[in-house]
Amino acid sequence: MYSIGPLTVARGERAQGLIPVGTSSYGVELGIPLIVVNGAQGGPVLCVDAGVHGDEYDGQEAIRRVLAEIDPATLRGTVVGIPCLNTPAFEAAARASGIDHLNLNRIFPGDAEGSYSQRLAATFVEQVVPVVDAVVDLHTGGAYGEIAPLVILQGGYENLATDLALAAGHELVWKGGKWGGTVRHPVLEAGKPAITLECGGATYREANVEQHMHSVRNILRQLGMIDGKAELRGTYTTVSGTFARSDAGGFFVSHAEPGETCKEGDLIGTISDHYGNVLEEVRAPQEGIVLWVRRIRTVRPGDEVVIFGEVQGEILSC
Repeated sequence: MYSIGPLTVARGERAQGLIPVGTSSYGVELGIPLIVVNGAQGGPVLCVDAGVHGDEYDGQEAIRRVLAEIDPATLRGTVVGIPCLNTPAFEAAARASGIDHLNLNRIFPGDAEGSYSQRLAATFVEQVVPVVDAVVDLHTGGAYGEIAPLVILQGGYENLATDLALAAGHELVWKGGKWGGTVRHPVLEAGKPAITLECGGATYREANVEQHMHSVRNILRQLGMIDGKAELRGTYTTVSGTFARSDAGGFFVSHAEPGETCKEGDLIGTISDHYGNVLEEVRAPQEGIVLWVRRIRTVRPGDEVVIFGEVQGEILSC
C-alpha cells in the first residue's frame, strides 16, 4: 500500500484525489490534486508536478498523459502526479495566485498559518516531500515569454541531483538558480533529488507537451521504474542565467530566439515608443546562449526582457 494525503493506493492500482489546503470564499475545497499510480512491484516514488505557475500549461497536460499511459501491472515503484499544484493561479490564467497574488515558486517552504499560497507551499512540504523519493518540476516560459528546453540543476546539490538532471535529456543544464523558495529547495534540503524542467511558453504547443513527456519517460527508465534503457547525451552544456531588464517602457521586439547563440554586443531586442522611435537596445552582455525571450510586447521599466546563458562548461555522461 502507498499513502499520500487522504489517498491510500494498493499495489497495482491507481487513484486520484485532493490534499485539502483550504476552502474558497465561494465554498469550494481547494488543495493539491493528485494522480497516483502504484506499481505492482516495489521501487522508488517519483513525484512529477506542474502548474506551479497557472499560465504554464504544457507540463500540466504532459503529466495527465504520461500517468494515463503507465501500466501499474508493470510499474516498479510509484508515480505521484500533481498536474496543477497552484489551482488558484490556473483559474486566474496567471503566473501568481488569484487569491493572494503571490508567486508560489518563491515562497517555499511556506507557512501553515499564512495566506493561501503560503499554506499551499507548507502543505506540499509537510505531506508530499516526506513520502516521495524524487521530484521533477515541470515549467514553461509562461504567458510572458518562451524558454529554450533546459533543466535547472540547483547549485550546491550536484552530487544529489545530477543523474536525474541528465536523464531529462536536455542539452542545456542551467547550474544555479540564485533565487530561493522554489519547489526544488525543500526537496533538496530533505536530501532527495529535485530538478526543474523548462520548455516553451508564450502559448500551448503539442511539441512542448511531447518534450516534457519524453523527459519524464526517460527519467522513469533511469530510475528503473519502467522497461528500457535511459537515453543519455554524450555531453551537456552548463550555463548560468543573467536576467536583462528594461530601462525604458514601450513596445518590445526580439531579434533572437530561445536557444540561439550570441556574441557579446549582439542585438537581442529593441524597445520603441508608439511613434517607432527606438528607446532602448538590448544587447548580449557576453558570448553565450539566449535562454528566454519575452513574448508579451508590452514592456514597463524594470521588466524582464531576456535571459542570457553564459556557458560555464560541459558535463560528460558516464
